[in-house]
Amino acid sequence: MRRYKRFLADVEAADGAVLTMHCPNTGAMTGCADPGSEVWYSRSDNPKRKYAHTLEVVCTDAGRVGVNTARANGLVAEALGDARLAGFGHFAEISREVAIPGESGRFDFCLRSGSEVCWLEVKSMTLCLSGGRGAFPDAVSQRAQRHLAALRARRRAGDRAALVFCVQHTGIRYATVAEEIDPDYAQALRLAVDSGVEVLALGCSIRPDEIILADPMPVRI
Repeated sequence: MRRYKRFLADVEAADGAVLTMHCPNTGAMTGCADPGSEVWYSRSDNPKRKYAHTLEVVCTDAGRVGVNTARANGLVAEALGDARLAGFGHFAEISREVAIPGESGRFDFCLRSGSEVCWLEVKSMTLCLSGGRGAFPDAVSQRAQRHLAALRARRRAGDRAALVFCVQHTGIRYATVAEEIDPDYAQALRLAVDSGVEVLALGCSIRPDEIILADPMPVRI
């Protein structure tokens, strides 16, 4: 029915009841917050939660959208653990939410194999524009810019660094940077690529019973 106060959504259930639920998405949710859209949600039995339900997927004319941005890290962690992420399967040690060396903040992952170290940051992409173009970010994000600067710093230090776009929109066919929304982020991303930061995009299969990482897709910087 509506998304409001950023982290709340009202949803009409199949029985007509109106449920207020947690909306775990800090972005603008452009194109995936239209009233009248079919949605999928989860329910928690935790009695300490203020809202028992969580908005998970919005079905749009362009495709299914996983709007729970917290799922992205879990999806990538699952793929890393199963050695399904091409080019990263040899890392034996996988750590999550690791402090950025010499800085405040954390990277999503630190991967190690012997003396090789790779710092990996995950971003959820849900903005689908015309022609199957996916874009990140959907709103100006200084936090995302700081992560790029930190990845560049780790490359200068001699480590491997990577940015993974977890594309939680089944209508997206290729990934780009949303320069029209955040030109500073676009410039920072190009600087990061020039510094040797790897950029990957992975699509998702979104079904009522599961969301899993699917095939890689082209990245056009």
